Amino acid sequence: VQLQASGGGLVQAGDDLRLSCTASGRTGSYYSMAWFRRLPGKEREFLAGISSSGSSIRYADSVKGRFTISRDKYSNTVYLDMNSLEPEDTAVYYCAARSSSSSLVLGAQREYRYWGQGTLVTVSS
Repeated sequence: VQLQASGGGLVQAGDDLRLSCTASGRTGSYYSMAWFRRLPGKEREFLAGISSSGSSIRYADSVKGRFTISRDKYSNTVYLDMNSLEPEDTAVYYCAARSSSSSLVLGAQREYRYWGQGTLVTVSS
C-alpha cells in the first residue's frame, strides 16, 4: 500500500486547513488509518485515527475539538480537517495505515506499517 499525503502549506494563525491522504495499491483489504505529526525537534506524535469501517475514531487530547478525521472508502482517502490553527501546530504531518478490520484504533506509531511521505504545515503568527 502506498500513501500520498497532500494539503500542507503556509497558513496564518486562526486559519483552517484540510489534509488528504490517498491510498493506492492493495486497497481491497481493510486498513485502519491515522494521522501523526512531528513537531520541530520532537518525536512523531499521534493525532487521530479511524477504523477501516469508519465506525471508530480516536483523537489525541491535544487536538480533540479542533481536528477532525474522516475517510471516504470509495476513493481510499482519509482527511484531517484542522481548525483554528496555531503556530504550535507547525509540523510535518504524516498519514499512516495498518491492516486491520477491527474497530480498535491504535495510537502507537509502531503499529502502523505503511506511511506517507509527510506534508509540511507552517502556521504563521
